[in-house]
Amino acid sequence: MKATLDSPNGAHTPDLAVRHRTISIDGVRIFYREAGPANAPVVLLPHGYPSSSFQFRNFMPALADRWRLLAPDYPGFGYSDTPAGFAYGFDGYADLLDRFARALGLGRYALYLHDYGSQIGLRLAIKAPERVAALILQNGDIYEDQLGPKYETLKGYWANPTPENRRKLYEAVSEEGFRDEFVGEIDERLVERVSPDLWKLSWPLVTDERRDIMVRLMEGLKENLAWFPRYQAYLRERRPPTLIVWGPQDGFMPEGAARAYLRDLPDAELHLLDGGHWALETNLPEIVALSRDFLGRVHA
Repeated sequence: MKATLDSPNGAHTPDLAVRHRTISIDGVRIFYREAGPANAPVVLLPHGYPSSSFQFRNFMPALADRWRLLAPDYPGFGYSDTPAGFAYGFDGYADLLDRFARALGLGRYALYLHDYGSQIGLRLAIKAPERVAALILQNGDIYEDQLGPKYETLKGYWANPTPENRRKLYEAVSEEGFRDEFVGEIDERLVERVSPDLWKLSWPLVTDERRDIMVRLMEGLKENLAWFPRYQAYLRERRPPTLIVWGPQDGFMPEGAARAYLRDLPDAELHLLDGGHWALETNLPEIVALSRDFLGRVHA
């Protein structure tokens, strides 16, 4: 199933354009990116931290000839609203993602799960398992025993939530902190592949209110650990077709965090890449090829 455009010589070429749209959900303006034919199989892309749907800007057109890809910005991120009274936590975002899918009439979809998107997307999967056709997992942790060394700062705060330790979280929510998230761990030879737009364009969108939201999300990761067994049970019981593409150069989610998924998904396809947490920046061609092959078999 392909969207096509007429070229000057009469041939047809796929329409791979990414469209930038908004939708109002319960009065909240949600910005989202969309690519691909309206009647094609859907891939839903909840984004990670500290980016927004911007992280999928290159991935989406690479699949848009055969799939309909949708990537919303959460409230408080990117170009979406930051409404007062919104439940700024993983439950609130999962509920918003559910309402987004319903508003656009998405009856069935594959989920691309990365970073915070894995927590949000798996909550949605548990809520509506019949809608999930497949999963693509990329650097999203749900196994507490495999949390990487960069969690130590968070664990220190959880154990001793003093104003001084909370100030360390605020210091991480900065332009320099964002840059460190994107390039602070990967091999130096890979750094030039990562666009500085990721932090240079993201940081000006962070108001004081949004900065506080981001810190509260970090604090909420402690309670989120209680969800890990529920995520694992969902995977073990439902066994959705799953592709795991992972950048092991990741201080939060190293190689062990990827391999742990095989405990509950022994049939999953695991590919360890030469990259880190933001592998769509450093390993895009590999992830596109693997995703196209996988989705072509399970969600065509």
